Amino acid sequence: MTGTSTELEIRGRIISASFDLNDGVISVRGDRIVAVRPMAEWLAFQPDSAPPKYSGVILPGLVDIHNHGGSGHRFDTVDAEEASVAARFHHAHGSTTVLASVVTGPVDDMVAQIATLRTLAAEGILAGIHAEGPFLAAARCGAQDPRYLLDPDPAVMDRLLAAADGYLRVCTIAPELPGYEAVARRLAHNDVAISLGHSDTDFARFRQALAPSGSARLVTHLANGMPPLHHREPGPVAAALTAAASGHAVVELIGDGVHVDAGFGAMVFAAAPRQVALVTDAMQAAGMPDGEYRLGPQAVRVVDGVARVADGSIAGGTATLAQCLSWAVRECGVPLPDAVRAATAVPAAAAGLTDVGDLRTDQYADLLIVDDDLQLRRVLRHGQWLT
Repeated sequence: MTGTSTELEIRGRIISASFDLNDGVISVRGDRIVAVRPMAEWLAFQPDSAPPKYSGVILPGLVDIHNHGGSGHRFDTVDAEEASVAARFHHAHGSTTVLASVVTGPVDDMVAQIATLRTLAAEGILAGIHAEGPFLAAARCGAQDPRYLLDPDPAVMDRLLAAADGYLRVCTIAPELPGYEAVARRLAHNDVAISLGHSDTDFARFRQALAPSGSARLVTHLANGMPPLHHREPGPVAAALTAAASGHAVVELIGDGVHVDAGFGAMVFAAAPRQVALVTDAMQAAGMPDGEYRLGPQAVRVVDGVARVADGSIAGGTATLAQCLSWAVRECGVPLPDAVRAATAVPAAAAGLTDVGDLRTDQYADLLIVDDDLQLRRVLRHGQWLT
């Protein structure tokens, strides 16, 4: 690596959606990538320059579109500093792009939380906001507080949209609830990605709500918060995989080794390798020891790294996205380029983020340097080294 914080030449094995180079150089000026070239081409353009030192494996900065907090801090808060600390924790651990997720709570609380997060999105600390609720099925609420679940209501949706002021990127909603179509139209009109989840419906209804017949193109944490896959009752899991395999939907997969078994992960990648978005569903306890925490209005207890609410439902994850990437490769047997795409370009596109998720000209200079075991060495975000 050579240069200053605003002018860098970074050399290594480059793996991204656009490149797979055994020996390449990424040129950074300011906060943007200005060139990605094989080493031989870089030398041909600069024959009198000393070649940069080989750094290791270079990946795009990871993109986490489902994240509730970390390092003891939460995104479901009206304290901007608390949310900022959570975001910066994930930045430093490789997730250079983070959507802040809020869970179901009283509508007034959700509005205030989203308004707080909007300020951080405007500053570039967050890439936007994900509303996971309140329009979810009570039978599949998981760690969502059932006291505050609502049927889809355009007036409530308008309040959340107004609070976000253009920074709401994703909204999770159960498609079988009365009022779904009206709220889905609101979301589509405001360029918010509709993500189906926390649903108790059948295959046909779930599939119909997904593209091309429906307006939803994303599925929230596949297999969690929905009926299990069964050969006589295929349900939302099979509907989502069918849509993903045909290129009409992206399915989130929580890659922490707790929410889904590695065999299930292997199946999902085999069915739709370019339509999987690895996510953490991280909560306050990510990066923290076992103990007592919170997710929205609910108390959470973490034992052996697994977070649960009082009824036993898993209450978010405690892993980083870099750990989820490693799980996909090491435990599920996913080829590294597919796993990298699932943690970068696929989630970025699903959330409508156009300048992150890849290593190519004009993208933000967000990248990771990892070793051959995918252990994190350094993180560059917007042209600045974080670690």
